[in-house]
Amino acid sequence: MERLAGALAALLILFSGVAARAEPAHAIAMHGSPALPPDYAAFPYANANAPKGGKITYGVEGTFNSVNPFIVQGDAARGLFDQTYGYNVFESLLARSRDEAFTLYPLIAKSVETDEERSFVEFTLDERARFSDGQPVTVDDVMFSMDLLHEKSRPLYRRWLDNVQKMEATGRDKIRFTLKPSADREMPLLIALLPILPKHATDAEHFDKTTLTPMVASGPYTIAKVDAGQSITLKRNPDYWARNHPSKAGFDNYDEIQIIYFRDENTMFEAFKKGLVDVYEEKSTKRWVEGYDFPAVTDGRVVKSVFKDSLPSGMYGFVFNTRRPVFADREVRRAFADLFDFEWVNQNLFSGAYTRTRSFFDGSELSSYGQPLDESEKAFFQSRPGAALPEALEGTLQPAISDGSGRDREFMRQGFDRLRQAGYKLSDKVMTAPDGTPLSFEILLRGKGGEALAAAWQRTLASLGIAVSIRSVDDAQYQQRLQTYDYDVILQFYYSSLSPGAEQIGRWGSGSRDLDGTYNFAGVADPAIDDAIDNLLHARTKEGFVSAVRAYDRVLLSGFYVVPLYHLDEQRVAHASAIRHPDKTAIYGYQLQTWWREQ
Repeated sequence: MERLAGALAALLILFSGVAARAEPAHAIAMHGSPALPPDYAAFPYANANAPKGGKITYGVEGTFNSVNPFIVQGDAARGLFDQTYGYNVFESLLARSRDEAFTLYPLIAKSVETDEERSFVEFTLDERARFSDGQPVTVDDVMFSMDLLHEKSRPLYRRWLDNVQKMEATGRDKIRFTLKPSADREMPLLIALLPILPKHATDAEHFDKTTLTPMVASGPYTIAKVDAGQSITLKRNPDYWARNHPSKAGFDNYDEIQIIYFRDENTMFEAFKKGLVDVYEEKSTKRWVEGYDFPAVTDGRVVKSVFKDSLPSGMYGFVFNTRRPVFADREVRRAFADLFDFEWVNQNLFSGAYTRTRSFFDGSELSSYGQPLDESEKAFFQSRPGAALPEALEGTLQPAISDGSGRDREFMRQGFDRLRQAGYKLSDKVMTAPDGTPLSFEILLRGKGGEALAAAWQRTLASLGIAVSIRSVDDAQYQQRLQTYDYDVILQFYYSSLSPGAEQIGRWGSGSRDLDGTYNFAGVADPAIDDAIDNLLHARTKEGFVSAVRAYDRVLLSGFYVVPLYHLDEQRVAHASAIRHPDKTAIYGYQLQTWWREQ
């Protein structure tokens, strides 16, 4: 009997193991299941029948001195491996659908396998995958790429790969990553999005140095011409291996892509008016209404298109560098934030076009504004008293509101009272710190953009004796100061998705505070924020994920690291009428990679 019981137990273990065994899948979703079946023909926001041919010219603000977008050193050219202009030169194992929160489909890898715990991820490579020089993409190339990125790439990529315990070839075309117990459930997807580089054609020794020498990769385009700091030209690879792949159907429709760099936004707009640039994303509401009366619009060569996305607003605002002593006190940051007169700015600068941003995820179910705590959030904050303000816990925390006159005494008094409670004094029209030091700081801007906003805030603060200076610098100097956190306040946009994840560590995590080149611009090091990020990364269900993000939002808002500004509820793009786009807009908004030129 004892022997029989033992045999039955062994069988149960065997069968339970078989039932739990992971199987290769055509796609992987962060939460829930992929929306598209294995035999999908194209992403729903792409026109699979879009014509191929012609040229597109994009304009970007700034400059560049490198064609390697994966390293800290230098300013990399746009359009090689980015979400806006496309993964044109470099590719990853899987491709992201922009019509789902966070789901990946085949590309270099034709299938993906993981378990319920996501303790590992295994990819099977597509035997058709080739680099632009015709060499096949192999498991050896993938392992080489991961090792190189872990050693010499940006801190973000290195941090992702820190979670890999073991990397091994499990077949001629299979590679498995065993993850550390500390890895979150997003890690298999993040690994799948890393670039794959050719071992035979990549200078590993000097990889972390800037270069203008075109790099070999597996994307639909190759680098044809580099005019350092001025422009970069890409040409279609006629032998591109994935030109008939469903993940690329309706993508990569131009024979040539040129990206021209401009010193500032106004210069770029003037170039667009002259037809030197084909597409212009309009960020100025005033110009959208008043600035499109030039000949190319009136005669139909330029059209204005409006797109509705389903994304969180993101956070656009003035960011305090808390590494500076003047911003170490949360109440002082809150006072400064409360003294930005949005109502006056919106009416006088933007004709009332904008909505005030009240959450890092405004306009979506991830926002904490207007939402009471659910049971999951209550449990989180119960063990972390003081992590969020009472108003944030209630869902009522929002920026101070003025009457829009520019002379609202009650609005001014609210900010003044907070400073006074923090020990500051107004004497002889100068606000001084408890040690007698005059209260002052500098706003650093990239070019001329944001000067009107900064000047409006400057005027309000000056009325309370706070001296604010505004410094506008060129892109190269701005990037250098950004890399080393050499600023008091900057104007920054934090992009938000429906699936915030590990990128939040680089923005707000304690471990990124003292590393050069991260996105922790505010210099945040708060254990409650670290816990909140960890909580959202390990959420299993959609409901649990929403709760975790809302809790995270409450903690971030309570820190007053950013002066929330505003957002639009639509995307506005002016473009040459010959440039067409699909009828369907992805939930992430318009996708330039799916547009085409009508011949």
